[in-house]
Amino acid sequence: MARTTIGIVLNGVTGRMGYRQHLVRSLLAIRDQGGLPLRDGTRLWPELILVGRNEAKLREIAERHGLTEWTTDLAAALARPDVQIYFDAQVTAQREKAIRLAIEAGKHIYTEKPTAEDLAGAVELARLADAAGIKHGVVQDKLFLPGLRKLDRLVKGGFFGRILSIRGEFGYWVFEGDWQPAQRPSWNYRSADGGGIVVDMFPHWHYVLEQIFGRVTAVTAHVSTHIPQRWDENGEPYEATADDAAYGIFELSGGVIAQINSSWTVRVYRDELVEFQVDGTEGSAVAGLRNCRVQHRSTTPKPVWNPDLPATEDFRSQWQVVPDNDEFDNGFKAQWELFLRHVVEDEPYTWDLWAGARGVQLAELGLRSAREGRRIEIPELDA
Repeated sequence: MARTTIGIVLNGVTGRMGYRQHLVRSLLAIRDQGGLPLRDGTRLWPELILVGRNEAKLREIAERHGLTEWTTDLAAALARPDVQIYFDAQVTAQREKAIRLAIEAGKHIYTEKPTAEDLAGAVELARLADAAGIKHGVVQDKLFLPGLRKLDRLVKGGFFGRILSIRGEFGYWVFEGDWQPAQRPSWNYRSADGGGIVVDMFPHWHYVLEQIFGRVTAVTAHVSTHIPQRWDENGEPYEATADDAAYGIFELSGGVIAQINSSWTVRVYRDELVEFQVDGTEGSAVAGLRNCRVQHRSTTPKPVWNPDLPATEDFRSQWQVVPDNDEFDNGFKAQWELFLRHVVEDEPYTWDLWAGARGVQLAELGLRSAREGRRIEIPELDA
């Protein structure tokens, strides 16, 4: 079968997300399946150029996977005529500058979020990309996970009737780093380095809410730094200056209210690390990353509040499992395939830098809401 190649610069593959999800489970997985099938019967083959700041780590990753192209010189990689796409999975503080360079080089942009450290930078990137006539996309991986795809299916099928509310719980205990190593890098807990759970997670909640339920019109948030001291990768103590927990209320178009707690200081008593409960006039659902359960109006039990008697109902057993009805590939890989088809075949694609900017806007206004202790309406962005 004929093969067409496409050159992709991957910046940030020495990090956990860039390496595991984007390199190994997405682009190398596409290569392992023989490339991405295209409409004309050919297969698209990603030719990868790894970019980063640590030469030793880049060399080790390249050798591990049989790759030969890697460099610490981003400008040189972007100058190559055989490169069509620039991908960024760096720390947030380095992202905007690198994406600007890629836009100036005329490369299509695919990037992790947040796309910039503030709304002004995120909007400027979207405008620059539009003006350059390039295609651009932002990773919105949770939309492609089985649990949320099932939830989206329920919404589109009218299962809920009129949706009333959404409650989300996300998080887990991230060890402080003294007696057990932390599961997240230390920069996540330093505001000067772009850390903080609001900046990290509110862009996720924005696209989940916007894409499945409706436009986010207002936000009220409270943020905390519950653990003021942590230990870094070298075992050295440092002051945690970024928020490690956020408690948000999001108002959506149509009157839907979403409450989402995000925390790196919570111990998990849930089936999955993130779960959303959606309640509507005709039914309710609880969705995680993989699973989804429902309870229709016709099968809803009639509990009676009586604190003097022990509960005898097994409430969890009264919910029905939503079947897969499909084979679900890795969510990051699924979105990579859509973006590659968008670039090569001009397939429709909505998760662009403007969508990324709206996520940054929600994070920025969420932090402002927390500082000022008030509800803040979210204006529509002007392209």
